[in-house]
Amino acid sequence: MSHFSAPDQYVVIGNPIAHSKSPSIHAHFAGICAQHMEYARLLAPLDGFAASVAAFRQAGGKGANVTVPFKLEAYALATQLSPRAQLAGAVNTLSFNGDQIFGDNTDGVGLVNDIVRNAGIALKNKRILLLGAGGAARGVLLPLLSEQPAEFVIANRTLSKAEELIVLAQQHGNGTVKLQSCVWAALQGRFDLIINATSASLSDEVPPISATLFDSNTLAYDMMYGAQMTAFLRFAQTQGAQLRDGLGMLVEQAAESFYIWRGVRPETAALMLELRRALESQ
Repeated sequence: MSHFSAPDQYVVIGNPIAHSKSPSIHAHFAGICAQHMEYARLLAPLDGFAASVAAFRQAGGKGANVTVPFKLEAYALATQLSPRAQLAGAVNTLSFNGDQIFGDNTDGVGLVNDIVRNAGIALKNKRILLLGAGGAARGVLLPLLSEQPAEFVIANRTLSKAEELIVLAQQHGNGTVKLQSCVWAALQGRFDLIINATSASLSDEVPPISATLFDSNTLAYDMMYGAQMTAFLRFAQTQGAQLRDGLGMLVEQAAESFYIWRGVRPETAALMLELRRALESQ
C-alpha cells in the first residue's frame, strides 16, 4: 500500500479512557508488522456510545476496541457476532465493513494464549477453577472449554450466577468436560489452574477460598495486574503456587484484535517485557 494514502484508523472506546495502554500496544504491533494504520483513544459520553461509533465509521474508521462500560452496548450494536462473542454476551472488538459491524470478544483467547503459549502450560485434561461468575468470567468461558480440560469448576459467592454460567457452558461445550458450580466454601481438592475473575483485587482482597486448593504445581492467574502483586497472587504465593497476572492477557487480547483487523499475528514477547519493566519502575 502506498504511504501517500491516509493510514487506516482504529480507536479504543471507553469512559474513562485516558489510562488505556491500547494505543501504545497497537502502535508497537503496527511498527513490527509494517501496517499503515493509526490507533487513538476515543472518550464516548456514557449515553453516547452508538453515536460515537457512528461518527467514527462515518469518518472512515476501520475498527475499534471497546472497554468499560460499553462492552454490552457493543454487543447490541454488532450486526454479526463471533461464537465466542455470543457466549461472552459482550464485545471488545468491532470491525467495520460497509454496512456490517462484526463483533468479537478476544479476552478469553487472550487469556488462553497467555497461559498456553507464553507460560507454556497445556490445559488439556487439567482441573480448572474459575473464581467469579460475572462478565470477566463469562468472557473467557468458551476459549477455556475449547482447550478440553478434564474438569471445569465455577465458584462464586452466589451459587445461582455460577449455575447460569454452567448452563451456558453445557450449551456450547463439547460434552467431554466435567462441569461443576459451587459456592466458595464448597471447593475442595487441588487444581492445576485457578483463575481469579472476581473484582476482589481492586479492593486488595482475596475471594474466601481454602489454601488447600493450591500446591506447587498450580498456576494461580489473576486477570488484574498492577505495579504490585495482587492480594490473590500473594495468597497463592504462600502456598508455593506458580503466579501470573493479567498483563499477558492484556497484550494477547490486543494481538488477537490486531489479527482480526489486519490478518497478521504480531509477536508479543518483547512488548510484554517492555510493559513489565514500565510497571515495575512506577
